Amino acid sequence: MSRLTVRRESWPLRERFTISRGSKTAAEVVVAEIEDDDRHGRGECVPYARYGESLDGVVEALEGLQAAVADGLDRDGLQRALPPGAARNALDCAFWDLEAKRAGERAYALAGMEEPGPAVTAYTLSLGSPEEMASAARTQRHRPLLKLKLGGDGDLERVAAVRDGAPDARLIVDANEAWTPDMARDWPPRLAELGVELIEQPLPASDDSALAGLDPAVPFCADESCHDRTGLDALADRYDYINIKLDKTGGLTEALALASAARAAGFGVFVGCMVGTSLAMAPAMLVATRADYVDLDGPLLLADDRDPPLRYTDGRLHPPTPELWG
Repeated sequence: MSRLTVRRESWPLRERFTISRGSKTAAEVVVAEIEDDDRHGRGECVPYARYGESLDGVVEALEGLQAAVADGLDRDGLQRALPPGAARNALDCAFWDLEAKRAGERAYALAGMEEPGPAVTAYTLSLGSPEEMASAARTQRHRPLLKLKLGGDGDLERVAAVRDGAPDARLIVDANEAWTPDMARDWPPRLAELGVELIEQPLPASDDSALAGLDPAVPFCADESCHDRTGLDALADRYDYINIKLDKTGGLTEALALASAARAAGFGVFVGCMVGTSLAMAPAMLVATRADYVDLDGPLLLADDRDPPLRYTDGRLHPPTPELWG
Protein backbone atom coordinates (compact mmCIF):
# COMPACT_ATOMS: atom_id res chain seq x y z
CA MET A 1 0.00 0.00 0.00
CA SER A 2 1.33 3.44 -0.95
CA ARG A 3 1.40 6.25 1.57
CA LEU A 4 1.29 9.94 0.62
CA THR A 5 2.86 12.51 2.94
CA VAL A 6 2.71 16.26 2.38
CA ARG A 7 4.87 18.96 3.92
CA ARG A 8 5.50 22.68 3.63
CA GLU A 9 9.06 23.99 3.35
CA SER A 10 10.62 27.45 3.29
CA TRP A 11 13.90 28.08 1.47
CA PRO A 12 15.47 31.54 2.01
CA LEU A 13 16.69 33.43 -1.06
CA ARG A 14 20.18 34.88 -1.43
CA GLU A 15 18.60 38.31 -1.76
CA ARG A 16 15.16 39.85 -2.22
CA PHE A 17 13.57 38.92 -5.55
CA THR A 18 11.18 41.43 -7.15
CA ILE A 19 8.79 41.29 -10.09
CA SER A 20 6.01 43.67 -11.13
CA ARG A 21 3.57 42.09 -8.64
CA GLY A 22 5.79 42.26 -5.55
CA SER A 23 8.84 40.86 -3.75
CA LYS A 24 9.80 37.71 -1.87
CA THR A 25 12.68 36.70 0.39
CA ALA A 26 11.99 32.95 0.50
CA ALA A 27 10.67 30.19 -1.72
CA GLU A 28 7.62 28.71 -0.02
CA VAL A 29 7.07 25.23 -1.43
CA VAL A 30 5.00 22.11 -0.86
CA VAL A 31 6.51 18.62 -1.23
CA ALA A 32 4.49 15.50 -1.95
CA GLU A 33 6.18 12.17 -1.18
CA ILE A 34 4.78 8.71 -1.97
CA GLU A 35 6.25 5.78 -0.07
CA ASP A 36 5.85 2.28 -1.47
CA ASP A 37 7.71 -0.44 0.45
CA ASP A 38 11.37 0.65 0.28
CA ARG A 39 10.84 3.06 -2.62
CA HIS A 40 9.66 6.62 -2.59
CA GLY A 41 8.85 9.31 -5.12
CA ARG A 42 8.98 13.05 -4.57
CA GLY A 43 7.61 16.14 -6.24
CA GLU A 44 7.71 19.84 -5.37
CA CYS A 45 5.37 22.68 -6.23
CA VAL A 46 5.18 26.42 -5.61
CA PRO A 47 1.62 27.66 -4.95
CA TYR A 48 1.06 31.00 -6.68
CA ALA A 49 -1.40 33.60 -5.44
CA ARG A 50 -1.79 35.02 -8.97
CA TYR A 51 -3.63 31.82 -9.83
CA GLY A 52 -5.71 31.76 -6.65
CA GLU A 53 -3.43 29.27 -4.89
CA SER A 54 -2.12 29.23 -1.33
CA LEU A 55 0.13 26.95 0.69
CA ASP A 56 -2.77 25.91 2.90
CA GLY A 57 -5.04 25.24 -0.07
CA VAL A 58 -2.46 23.10 -1.86
CA VAL A 59 -1.67 21.11 1.27
CA GLU A 60 -5.39 20.53 1.84
CA ALA A 61 -5.91 19.38 -1.75
CA LEU A 62 -3.04 16.92 -1.55
CA GLU A 63 -3.96 15.59 1.87
CA GLY A 64 -7.45 15.05 0.52
CA LEU A 65 -5.99 12.44 -1.84
CA GLN A 66 -4.10 10.42 0.78
CA ALA A 67 -6.80 7.77 0.99
CA ALA A 68 -7.07 7.60 -2.80
CA VAL A 69 -3.31 7.08 -3.13
CA ALA A 70 -3.48 4.31 -0.52
CA ASP A 71 -6.30 2.74 -2.55
CA GLY A 72 -4.27 2.75 -5.75
CA LEU A 73 -4.67 6.18 -7.38
CA ASP A 74 -2.09 6.43 -10.15
CA ARG A 75 -0.77 9.17 -12.39
CA ASP A 76 -3.48 8.68 -15.01
CA GLY A 77 -6.22 8.92 -12.40
CA LEU A 78 -4.59 12.00 -10.92
CA GLN A 79 -5.19 13.94 -14.14
CA ARG A 80 -8.92 13.62 -13.46
CA ALA A 81 -8.75 13.93 -9.67
CA LEU A 82 -7.18 17.41 -9.58
CA PRO A 83 -7.28 20.38 -11.96
CA PRO A 84 -4.11 21.85 -13.48
CA GLY A 85 -2.06 23.74 -10.91
CA ALA A 86 0.53 23.44 -8.20
CA ALA A 87 -1.08 20.66 -6.16
CA ARG A 88 -1.37 18.30 -9.11
CA ASN A 89 2.17 19.15 -10.16
CA ALA A 90 3.73 17.99 -6.89
CA LEU A 91 1.87 14.68 -6.91
CA ASP A 92 2.28 14.08 -10.65
CA CYS A 93 6.05 14.48 -10.36
CA ALA A 94 6.11 12.24 -7.29
CA PHE A 95 4.33 9.54 -9.33
CA TRP A 96 6.89 9.90 -12.14
CA ASP A 97 9.74 9.56 -9.64
CA LEU A 98 8.16 6.50 -8.03
CA GLU A 99 7.39 4.87 -11.38
CA ALA A 100 11.03 5.26 -12.42
CA LYS A 101 12.22 3.64 -9.21
CA ARG A 102 9.72 0.78 -9.53
CA ALA A 103 10.81 0.13 -13.11
CA GLY A 104 14.53 0.53 -12.43
CA GLU A 105 14.68 3.04 -15.27
CA ARG A 106 15.09 6.78 -15.61
CA ALA A 107 12.01 8.97 -16.04
CA TYR A 108 13.10 10.11 -19.50
CA ALA A 109 13.11 6.47 -20.65
CA LEU A 110 9.60 5.97 -19.28
CA ALA A 111 8.57 9.01 -21.33
CA GLY A 112 10.07 7.47 -24.48
CA MET A 113 12.76 10.14 -24.69
CA GLU A 114 16.51 10.19 -25.21
CA GLU A 115 18.69 11.00 -22.23
CA PRO A 116 18.68 14.80 -21.68
CA GLY A 117 21.93 16.66 -22.00
CA PRO A 118 23.01 19.96 -20.45
CA ALA A 119 20.89 22.97 -21.44
CA VAL A 120 21.71 26.68 -21.43
CA THR A 121 19.44 28.29 -18.85
CA ALA A 122 18.54 31.93 -18.40
CA TYR A 123 19.60 33.68 -15.21
CA THR A 124 16.95 36.09 -13.94
CA LEU A 125 17.68 39.66 -12.87
CA SER A 126 15.18 40.99 -10.33
CA LEU A 127 13.20 44.14 -11.11
CA GLY A 128 14.90 47.30 -9.85
CA SER A 129 16.10 50.71 -10.91
CA PRO A 130 18.25 50.94 -14.05
CA GLU A 131 21.28 51.43 -11.82
CA GLU A 132 20.47 48.40 -9.69
CA MET A 133 19.84 46.21 -12.69
CA ALA A 134 23.02 47.40 -14.42
CA SER A 135 24.99 46.45 -11.31
CA ALA A 136 23.39 43.00 -11.24
CA ALA A 137 24.13 42.60 -14.95
CA ARG A 138 27.80 43.40 -14.44
CA THR A 139 27.96 40.73 -11.74
CA GLN A 140 26.31 38.17 -14.03
CA ARG A 141 27.82 39.29 -17.32
CA HIS A 142 29.58 35.92 -17.72
CA ARG A 143 26.25 34.14 -18.17
CA PRO A 144 25.20 33.45 -21.76
CA LEU A 145 21.50 34.29 -21.30
CA LEU A 146 19.96 36.86 -18.96
CA LYS A 147 16.26 37.29 -18.26
CA LEU A 148 15.15 40.73 -17.07
CA LYS A 149 12.11 41.25 -14.88
CA LEU A 150 10.39 44.44 -16.02
CA GLY A 151 7.58 46.56 -14.62
CA GLY A 152 6.27 49.15 -17.08
CA ASP A 153 7.44 52.76 -16.93
CA GLY A 154 11.22 52.97 -17.15
CA ASP A 155 11.67 49.57 -18.77
CA LEU A 156 13.54 50.84 -21.81
CA GLU A 157 16.04 52.50 -19.50
CA ARG A 158 16.35 49.28 -17.50
CA VAL A 159 17.10 47.21 -20.58
CA ALA A 160 19.62 49.75 -21.89
CA ALA A 161 21.38 49.74 -18.52
CA VAL A 162 21.56 45.94 -18.50
CA ARG A 163 22.89 45.92 -22.04
CA ASP A 164 25.68 48.28 -20.96
CA GLY A 165 26.41 46.07 -17.95
CA ALA A 166 26.44 42.81 -19.91
CA PRO A 167 27.26 43.69 -23.52
CA ASP A 168 27.79 40.10 -24.68
CA ALA A 169 24.88 38.35 -23.00
CA ARG A 170 21.75 37.34 -24.86
CA LEU A 171 18.67 39.03 -23.38
CA ILE A 172 15.03 38.09 -22.86
CA VAL A 173 12.56 40.17 -20.87
CA ASP A 174 9.48 39.42 -18.78
CA ALA A 175 6.91 42.13 -18.07
CA ASN A 176 4.66 39.91 -15.90
CA GLU A 177 1.52 41.61 -17.31
CA ALA A 178 2.74 45.13 -16.41
CA TRP A 179 2.64 46.85 -19.82
CA THR A 180 -0.08 48.80 -21.57
CA PRO A 181 -1.18 48.14 -25.17
CA ASP A 182 0.77 51.23 -26.28
CA MET A 183 3.95 49.83 -24.71
CA ALA A 184 3.41 46.48 -26.39
CA ARG A 185 2.99 48.20 -29.75
CA ASP A 186 5.74 50.82 -29.51
CA TRP A 187 8.56 49.28 -27.49
CA PRO A 188 9.54 46.06 -29.34
CA PRO A 189 11.49 47.87 -32.12
CA ARG A 190 13.56 49.72 -29.50
CA LEU A 191 14.11 46.52 -27.55
CA ALA A 192 15.22 44.77 -30.73
CA GLU A 193 17.90 47.42 -31.15
CA LEU A 194 19.15 46.49 -27.67
CA GLY A 195 19.37 42.84 -28.65
CA VAL A 196 16.29 41.54 -26.83
CA GLU A 197 15.19 38.20 -28.32
CA LEU A 198 11.88 37.54 -26.58
CA ILE A 199 9.20 39.41 -24.59
CA GLU A 200 7.21 37.42 -22.03
CA GLN A 201 3.63 38.31 -21.18
CA PRO A 202 3.56 42.05 -21.93
CA LEU A 203 -0.16 42.52 -21.13
CA PRO A 204 -2.50 41.12 -18.49
CA ALA A 205 -3.89 37.78 -19.59
CA SER A 206 -7.39 39.25 -19.50
CA ASP A 207 -6.39 42.00 -21.94
CA ASP A 208 -4.06 40.23 -24.34
CA SER A 209 -6.55 40.38 -27.18
CA ALA A 210 -4.88 43.74 -27.86
CA LEU A 211 -1.89 41.78 -29.16
CA ALA A 212 -3.93 40.24 -31.98
CA GLY A 213 -2.70 41.32 -35.38
CA LEU A 214 0.48 42.95 -34.15
CA ASP A 215 3.72 42.07 -35.93
CA PRO A 216 6.24 42.89 -33.22
CA ALA A 217 9.94 43.29 -33.90
CA VAL A 218 10.55 40.96 -30.94
CA PRO A 219 8.37 37.83 -30.52
CA PHE A 220 5.86 37.66 -27.68
CA CYS A 221 5.72 34.67 -25.34
CA ALA A 222 2.60 33.70 -23.38
CA ASP A 223 3.12 32.93 -19.69
CA GLU A 224 0.16 33.89 -17.51
CA SER A 225 -2.01 33.46 -20.62
CA CYS A 226 -1.08 29.79 -21.12
CA HIS A 227 -1.60 27.01 -18.58
CA ASP A 228 -2.41 23.79 -20.41
CA ARG A 229 -3.59 22.54 -23.78
CA THR A 230 -7.16 23.78 -23.33
CA GLY A 231 -6.15 27.41 -23.86
CA LEU A 232 -3.69 26.93 -26.70
CA ASP A 233 -5.95 27.69 -29.67
CA ALA A 234 -6.87 31.14 -28.37
CA LEU A 235 -3.23 32.26 -28.41
CA ALA A 236 -2.48 31.73 -32.08
CA ASP A 237 -2.93 35.35 -33.21
CA ARG A 238 -1.26 36.86 -30.14
CA TYR A 239 1.93 34.95 -29.31
CA ASP A 240 4.79 33.20 -31.07
CA TYR A 241 5.99 31.22 -28.02
CA ILE A 242 4.46 29.70 -24.91
CA ASN A 243 6.09 29.38 -21.49
CA ILE A 244 5.49 25.91 -20.04
CA LYS A 245 5.72 25.73 -16.25
CA LEU A 246 4.89 22.52 -14.44
CA ASP A 247 3.14 24.47 -11.69
CA LYS A 248 0.73 25.79 -14.31
CA THR A 249 0.20 22.61 -16.31
CA GLY A 250 -0.30 20.50 -13.20
CA GLY A 251 2.80 18.39 -13.65
CA LEU A 252 5.15 16.76 -16.11
CA THR A 253 2.44 14.65 -17.74
CA GLU A 254 0.51 17.64 -19.09
CA ALA A 255 3.69 19.66 -19.67
CA LEU A 256 5.01 17.09 -22.14
CA ALA A 257 1.64 16.90 -23.86
CA LEU A 258 1.47 20.69 -24.07
CA ALA A 259 4.97 20.90 -25.56
CA SER A 260 3.97 18.45 -28.31
CA ALA A 261 0.70 20.27 -28.99
CA ALA A 262 2.43 23.64 -29.08
CA ARG A 263 4.97 22.43 -31.61
CA ALA A 264 2.22 20.96 -33.75
CA ALA A 265 0.37 24.29 -33.65
CA GLY A 266 3.46 26.24 -34.71
CA PHE A 267 4.45 27.79 -31.39
CA GLY A 268 7.99 28.02 -30.10
CA VAL A 269 8.51 26.47 -26.67
CA PHE A 270 9.92 28.11 -23.56
CA VAL A 271 10.22 26.11 -20.33
CA GLY A 272 10.15 28.18 -17.15
CA CYS A 273 9.80 27.84 -13.41
CA MET A 274 8.69 29.42 -10.19
CA VAL A 275 11.39 30.08 -7.60
CA GLY A 276 11.94 26.64 -6.06
CA THR A 277 14.59 24.06 -5.30
CA SER A 278 16.35 21.59 -7.54
CA LEU A 279 13.54 19.10 -6.87
CA ALA A 280 11.11 21.42 -8.67
CA MET A 281 13.45 21.98 -11.63
CA ALA A 282 14.46 18.34 -12.18
CA PRO A 283 11.28 17.09 -13.94
CA ALA A 284 11.25 20.18 -16.16
CA MET A 285 14.56 19.04 -17.66
CA LEU A 286 12.53 16.58 -19.74
CA VAL A 287 10.56 19.49 -21.19
CA ALA A 288 13.81 21.40 -21.74
CA THR A 289 14.82 18.86 -24.38
CA ARG A 290 11.91 20.16 -26.49
CA ALA A 291 12.37 23.87 -25.74
CA ASP A 292 13.88 26.78 -27.63
CA TYR A 293 14.44 28.70 -24.38
CA VAL A 294 15.11 27.30 -20.92
CA ASP A 295 14.65 29.28 -17.71
CA LEU A 296 15.22 26.86 -14.84
CA ASP A 297 17.41 28.98 -12.59
CA GLY A 298 15.32 28.85 -9.39
CA PRO A 299 17.99 27.10 -7.27
CA LEU A 300 20.58 29.73 -8.22
CA LEU A 301 18.47 32.31 -6.39
CA LEU A 302 18.41 30.31 -3.14
CA ALA A 303 20.75 30.64 -0.17
CA ASP A 304 20.78 26.82 0.06
CA ASP A 305 19.45 23.90 -1.97
CA ARG A 306 18.67 20.21 -1.73
CA ASP A 307 21.31 17.51 -1.34
CA PRO A 308 22.11 16.41 -3.95
CA PRO A 309 21.31 19.53 -6.00
CA LEU A 310 21.19 20.05 -9.71
CA ARG A 311 24.53 21.01 -11.20
CA TYR A 312 25.01 24.34 -12.98
CA THR A 313 28.22 25.08 -14.90
CA ASP A 314 29.02 27.95 -17.26
CA GLY A 315 25.37 28.92 -17.64
CA ARG A 316 24.32 25.33 -18.33
CA LEU A 317 21.99 23.15 -16.31
CA HIS A 318 22.77 19.44 -16.10
CA PRO A 319 20.16 16.66 -15.76
CA PRO A 320 19.33 15.37 -12.28
CA THR A 321 20.91 12.35 -10.69
CA PRO A 322 18.56 9.50 -9.69
CA GLU A 323 19.16 10.41 -6.05
CA LEU A 324 17.44 13.76 -6.63
CA TRP A 325 14.58 12.74 -8.93
CA GLY A 326 13.59 10.42 -11.73
